[in-house]
Amino acid sequence: MQLSNKQHIFFDLDHTIWDFDRNAEETLKELYHTYDLCSLGLNSCEDFISTYTENNHQLWADYHLGKITKDFLRSERFSKTFIQLGIQPDLVPHQFENDYVSISPTKTNLFEAAEEVLSYLQQKYTLHIISNGFKETTLTKMDLSNLNPYFEHVIISEDVGVNKPNPLIFEYALDKAQALKVESIMIGDSLEADIYGAMGFGMDTIFFNPLKKDKPADVEREIFHLRELLQLF
Repeated sequence: MQLSNKQHIFFDLDHTIWDFDRNAEETLKELYHTYDLCSLGLNSCEDFISTYTENNHQLWADYHLGKITKDFLRSERFSKTFIQLGIQPDLVPHQFENDYVSISPTKTNLFEAAEEVLSYLQQKYTLHIISNGFKETTLTKMDLSNLNPYFEHVIISEDVGVNKPNPLIFEYALDKAQALKVESIMIGDSLEADIYGAMGFGMDTIFFNPLKKDKPADVEREIFHLRELLQLF
């Protein structure tokens, strides 16, 4: 992989720049107390968060692949979590999802050194976002986290009509950026959506792997911390 010929860097947003799990955890802790979930029998906030996180990650994986809709994801992730933890369906607080969606995007925790790295890269490259996140929440995250000044284009799957890993979203993004494949690179945390999606389209990739998962042999390059990009570029 040659990095010397790159001019355009495409980033994923959630789990790559915007710290989804940390922001979700803050939101869920607030809502756990707001809804007094302990009174429903959910005695451990940590168990609630870990069960939700597992369910949410699986549902997002299905959403990336087009197996489920946005509405199904939103209706299922908390109801499944509550029921899995022993709450009767008629006691599930159905406003919980709406409150979560309202609060979570207002959180502004980014991965460590994100702003430092983006500021450095912006001086040398044109930066873009390609996100499978929902449009309204993605725009809120970008705005409140002060990320917009770093990026030339923010490509959101809902606007394109297909999700990563569909090659059409990468084609759309490059057309929007007036970029060639050879001068472009995709950086993201999802092997399925970001890495294999971009690889299948013919783009170079960098796998952002802060959890240090096993790297497949066919994935050429990975980083564990965003600050590693300062040395690579």
